Amino acid sequence: MSKLVLGIPKGSLQNSTCEMMQRAGFVVRISERSYYPSINDDELQGRLIRPQDMPRYVEKGIIDVGLTGADWVEENDSDVTVVADLVYAKQLQAKVRWVIAVPEDSPIQTPSDLQGKKIATELVNVTMKYLKKRSISAEVEFSHGATEAKAPHLVDAIVELTETGSSLRANKLRIVDTVMESTTQLIINNQSWKDPWKKEKTQNLALLFTGAITAREKVGLKMNVPGDSLEDVIQKLPALRKPTVSSLAEGSGYAVETIIDESIVRRIIPELKKAGAEGIIEYPLNKVIP
Repeated sequence: MSKLVLGIPKGSLQNSTCEMMQRAGFVVRISERSYYPSINDDELQGRLIRPQDMPRYVEKGIIDVGLTGADWVEENDSDVTVVADLVYAKQLQAKVRWVIAVPEDSPIQTPSDLQGKKIATELVNVTMKYLKKRSISAEVEFSHGATEAKAPHLVDAIVELTETGSSLRANKLRIVDTVMESTTQLIINNQSWKDPWKKEKTQNLALLFTGAITAREKVGLKMNVPGDSLEDVIQKLPALRKPTVSSLAEGSGYAVETIIDESIVRRIIPELKKAGAEGIIEYPLNKVIP
């Protein structure tokens, strides 16, 4: 049987990745201290790998496919094929940012103020490219961790990953500029991409993963609608596609079904009820495939 070796990111993305994969139909089990997750798909072999290392292992063909950040692909300057951008992170379903941050009382107000300063970051190469593009000369040192604690006593500024900015604010740091935005990416080794079976398997994974991510912020709605209320109800439905409308038995009205953003459900259900909808059912979704 053909096998595809899939790298799952260890660390901050691990739980959200396993949750996303479960919604896509893959149950991932990771034993304590094990780097070989089991997946309920005989065609997949799991490997637990730090996202910082993932692009290098994919590029070398040690693993076929991996989930990692676009930031680490750029940091390693890895020659891999990006199959899909998957917009999810540790906490939110959104892009993350690498930002320049300084202490709240620092005199540094703009990137040009970094001239001659010392910066700590884990994203050294990308930071150096950022500075070079702006003709800024500064010392950039690699940070092994606890980067937020290094300013102002050890360095003048840091470049750190943030989703919401709350950790930076808690450490009395303010953002000066964004170095880059990043999303999670599904990447594949270039030779594996040339293998027809591995390519198709990876494309199928991308389809299911994307569908699972899309579904996280959407719900399904079902309702019955009297014939004379149908037009009013449909006008209040901001559907992903036009709602499905089917006739009920004995001409008693219509059954209407649609998919909408979960964020508007609490507002729209009372409006649908006022417009004449009855028996309204909201249900969660695992995947939405356009």
